[in-house]
Amino acid sequence: MISYLKGILIELEPTHLIIDVGGVGYHVNIPLSTYDAFKKQKEAKVLTHFHVKEDAQTLYGFHLSEERKVFLDLIGISGIGPSTAIGMLSAMNPKEIKSAIVADNVKQIQSIKGIGAKTAQRVILELKDKYKKEDLITESGHSSVSSNNSLRNESLSALINLGFAKNSAEKVIDKILQANKEDITLEQLIKQALKSA
Repeated sequence: MISYLKGILIELEPTHLIIDVGGVGYHVNIPLSTYDAFKKQKEAKVLTHFHVKEDAQTLYGFHLSEERKVFLDLIGISGIGPSTAIGMLSAMNPKEIKSAIVADNVKQIQSIKGIGAKTAQRVILELKDKYKKEDLITESGHSSVSSNNSLRNESLSALINLGFAKNSAEKVIDKILQANKEDITLEQLIKQALKSA
């Protein structure tokens, strides 16, 4: 198994990248979040999953180990292939996917292209208990995750209404929330986002 690739980025597109490792160019399919993370880099370390089928061998790459972990959880579910899992990670970050699953939010999962009601229900059924346990193990606990999520959603909505692109607004908000692990008000968050955007 190829765990990661470290080398020079030859090509970077929203759906894939080509990375040169010792003179060999690897084509790696990626989610949008990984594209955003590598946009300004010439060299990168890409965490990978090597997927083998009868008719194809494909590499999938990620910037964060949490993305790869959620990807592997998703493709372990019947009816969800790697392309659908990549699509899910392009539409939502791992925290959002986990929160939607724990909160039984079928509509949010179903809003992702390629996911029907039955598949969304299957995702929740198979992963809800696992993610609930993970939530209890992490020190932050479920309540702070959900309050952080509502703060994130409210500030995101405000920034989009102010004319920001969804992707850039999400990146700015996530950066601020990570830097301010202590409590931050909605007003402070929006003000900081406006200054840094």
